[in-house]
Amino acid sequence: MLQQFFLVCSGVDRDLIHECSRGEQTKYAGIGATVFFTALMAFIASGYALYTVFDNVYAAIGFGLIWGLLIFNLDRFIVSTLRKKDSKFSEVLQATPRIILAIIIAIVISKPLELKIFEKEIDQVLLEQKNELTLENKSQIAAQFTPEITQITQEIADLKAEVVTKENEVNELYETYIAEAEGRKGTELIGKGPVYKEKREKHDASLQELQALRATNTEKIAVKEATIKDLITQQKTAEANTQPIIDGFDGLMARVNALNKLPWLPSLFIFLLFLAIETAPIFAKLFTSKGEYDLKLQDVEDAVKTWVQQKVDQRNVLLQTDISLNKKVYADLAEEDEMYHHKRKKARELMQLQADAFFNLQKKQF
Repeated sequence: MLQQFFLVCSGVDRDLIHECSRGEQTKYAGIGATVFFTALMAFIASGYALYTVFDNVYAAIGFGLIWGLLIFNLDRFIVSTLRKKDSKFSEVLQATPRIILAIIIAIVISKPLELKIFEKEIDQVLLEQKNELTLENKSQIAAQFTPEITQITQEIADLKAEVVTKENEVNELYETYIAEAEGRKGTELIGKGPVYKEKREKHDASLQELQALRATNTEKIAVKEATIKDLITQQKTAEANTQPIIDGFDGLMARVNALNKLPWLPSLFIFLLFLAIETAPIFAKLFTSKGEYDLKLQDVEDAVKTWVQQKVDQRNVLLQTDISLNKKVYADLAEEDEMYHHKRKKARELMQLQADAFFNLQKKQF
């Protein structure tokens, strides 16, 4: 039962192969098994590749099944149409387009399994890339908010510095009128004279200005600090909103690029393995010698070709014979007087009809 299934996979003529020896049937069953397992590997590889794209098991299985059947049908067609020739070079030349296609297919189906085999290493590369992207993302977002935050922070510092300057001015005035009262500066007279009162009033006025300035600037600073907090909140929100995009940076293209950053030698060996698997049906057919089935198949095809050529030759002879007979018949008719008088009579009637029609047409114009 299994051998019959593999014979179907090989694309042989089942009626013809059953007339061959057991060894010949086993050989072509092996070729069919190679075709089947190549399609199976294509199904697994493409299914995994599509799963990484769609993240859906059913879609991956569906598309993977279609791809596997496509490869199966293609391999079966190529193997069944490869004919054994007397020259190996002619056979290889006949299979060259399929070998080129096999290289392309091997690249396509080997990549998904490479991604699975080196999944841990790829995850490590992706983690490093995600960390770099996170830092770059934060830097880019910070570049949008930092200038404004820096400007507001500077304004707060200016407001605080203005208060400090005013406090220093008030302290200096305080020191001035105290020194006047103690006689250390100014008039150097001990006591609270007119000069003391004047300096005291100046200090008190400056102190009131300081209190008013401190209250005003405190309100301004509070507003600006609230603005800074709001900007920081917006920055954190922007980072949080964009982080899922970075966390989702593990699609098929990202994984392929990450795979390319790993050492190339293991990937090359896997590619060569799949290339060998993909070209196995072709080389299996090429390396086998011309056997009983090939001879019988060639005999059947030659018989059909001969029969078709005979039919073509018969039709050509029939056509030439019919042409010769027609020429002879019409030549004999041309010599008969009865045919001449009949033709002359019909020609006279036709000319009379034409003359009457022309006359009626001319008559209508007057």
